[in-house]
Amino acid sequence: MTAEPLVTVQGAGLPVVVLRPGETLLFGRAPQASPAPGRVVLALPDCAPHVSRDLGELVVGTGTVTLRWLGAGEAQLSSLFDAPGGARRVTMTRSMTALLDDGENQLMVLLGRQDPDGRLTDRLLAIDIVRPRPDEPGRPAAPGGSDATTEGPRLERFGRDWFVALALTEPWLTGQDDYPRPPSNREIHERILHWRGHAWNLHRPQRVDEAIRTISALAFGVRNDPYGSEHPGRLQNVRFMVARRAAELRLVTQADLAEVERAARDRDPSP
Repeated sequence: MTAEPLVTVQGAGLPVVVLRPGETLLFGRAPQASPAPGRVVLALPDCAPHVSRDLGELVVGTGTVTLRWLGAGEAQLSSLFDAPGGARRVTMTRSMTALLDDGENQLMVLLGRQDPDGRLTDRLLAIDIVRPRPDEPGRPAAPGGSDATTEGPRLERFGRDWFVALALTEPWLTGQDDYPRPPSNREIHERILHWRGHAWNLHRPQRVDEAIRTISALAFGVRNDPYGSEHPGRLQNVRFMVARRAAELRLVTQADLAEVERAARDRDPSP
């Protein structure tokens, strides 16, 4: 039996979207549909004015992943790795439907982005399809039931979100399970500053919040993302859930923490 697909959608300036069978992603300049159970709606930032409100619909089934193109403009779909016979390239026009191949697919929305100077550039979306098998030899059981996964989408190692995840989960990675609260935005920024010497734009609290939302979507999946539904209590309680889940899924590890601490000591050997 073919394993069910796990789909990750990423792009510059976008949160990571993780889709499982039964879920659909609708994306465009200003999609007309509203989010609903099993449906994710993604508005693409910095769109050129001519880009359609509804550009495409990505449907994840139990065995297939289908892209239906809704926009008036064109896009190029390229599969890079596991396509039968090698890579392929297809020009998507309105009403076209394409089955996506396992591995990495790239969707290039032609002249779909407008920079602050008014120049038009192409917009690239990466759609990665993997089929994790929970019963494969050597794969540990996924925590949290069959909907969880220990293999699949990962944070970019040494990237901004990876460092935020490391700072967020540090209490769990160091065995402080009774830590009274998750690290604050300021503490996360200071830890990353210590490890790297600079910390991107994370001195701005909203950038830390954005990174944590990305980590949450990756750790829980769209269907169970705590940021995607109302939860009683303070938002800090949701952050606690995200930190614990990220540690459980080993999005970052104790070895990662030891590595960045060692790098910080090597950069500044003074006591």
